[in-house]
Amino acid sequence: MLVIVVENAPPRLRGRLAVWLLEIRAGIYIGRASARMREMIWQTLEAGLENGSAVMAWAAPTSMGFDFQTLGADRRIPVDFDGLKLVSFLPPSLPDDTPSDC
Repeated sequence: MLVIVVENAPPRLRGRLAVWLLEIRAGIYIGRASARMREMIWQTLEAGLENGSAVMAWAAPTSMGFDFQTLGADRRIPVDFDGLKLVSFLPPSLPDDTPSDC
């Protein structure tokens, strides 16, 4: 099982993803893909995402039963914690005129 979620993706990239996977809601794609196909889809995302963001999750023989990777500017980043992949949140960015000690 492969799941991809994209935000602010160009229409051309969304159309390309729809060729390989089923778009069950706007920006959410699911399907079955081999590791090689998954890598090719990820390279397509890297090349065409522009200012958007994406996350891809797939079934894997890990303790959690899946693995994932992210792409683009997002507050959520994957962090390896003793072999367990967790999601860390970056603090929200402050406006340029706000003092940093607030």
